[in-house]
Amino acid sequence: MLLSAANERQLSTVVEEIEYRLKQEDRRPLRREGSKESGWLVIDYGDVVVHAFGQEQRDFYGLERLWADAPRLEYDEAEHAGAPS
Repeated sequence: MLLSAANERQLSTVVEEIEYRLKQEDRRPLRREGSKESGWLVIDYGDVVVHAFGQEQRDFYGLERLWADAPRLEYDEAEHAGAPS
């Protein structure tokens, strides 16, 4: 998963929500690197790796180029609207 946020507060909130929801599914990260202050975080769940960036860092690192051949999964908000939070 690759995502970006407009500022440090949004980055922190998004990452906290991902961790919270996965914890509800009894999933714990294997590793966590970076910090909201640095503008990037990587959370490794084994089968899923979350790359979270501030927009400036996302533009700089350009991970889309590295993952250009990987399949893209689109998130359908309507499909997940009834999911427990």
